Amino acid sequence: MNKPASFKYFKTSPEIIRLAVMLYIRFPLSLRNVENLLHERGIDVSHETVRYWWNRFGPMFASEIRRKRVQQLRAFSRWKWHIDEVFLKVNGKRHYLWRAVDDEGEVLEVVVTKRRNKQAALKFLKKLMKRHGKAENVVTDRFASYRAALRELGATEKQQTGRWLNNRVENSHLPFRRRERAVQRFRRMRSLQKFASVHSSSLFNSPLRECGLGLR
Repeated sequence: MNKPASFKYFKTSPEIIRLAVMLYIRFPLSLRNVENLLHERGIDVSHETVRYWWNRFGPMFASEIRRKRVQQLRAFSRWKWHIDEVFLKVNGKRHYLWRAVDDEGEVLEVVVTKRRNKQAALKFLKKLMKRHGKAENVVTDRFASYRAALRELGATEKQQTGRWLNNRVENSHLPFRRRERAVQRFRRMRSLQKFASVHSSSLFNSPLRECGLGLR
């Protein structure tokens, strides 16, 4: 578990750091775009500083948001998960991003794998269940690996498939696709996993007042 964000040795205020990181994560902006937006607000920082803040504090902020979300979810007994996967390129090689959202569209988990098969689906479902417990219903497409993985977990009867049932999770891919175009490319699978996790937690699971974007 990531420790709470510490700003002890930073001269810049925590509010400005959080604002810069969340601007970069939540919107399809480059590091220089964030630098320019902060400059218009009278905050003089370079894009390399924003990059350092993102690498240092992005996962911490995401962990805080995710932890609050998990605590809220555990208060409910009836959950419905929507699960889907899309392909992405890392250095020209195809990888797969698996995503699960709840019935309100909140992102629960994001995992990047090299394969799209039963083992990858099983890995994703086990991680999802470890963090969030077990869902009453799991909505997927008709990809056979989902049924095989759920059968191994003894949860085949919980699976639901249908033509439009999974629109909620398919729509949740769109903001990341827009962000992916702004980033242009990912060079390592690890950096893709890191960015996808932080982006999903911060974009869907955090109101503006928690992100510091309410500053005007």
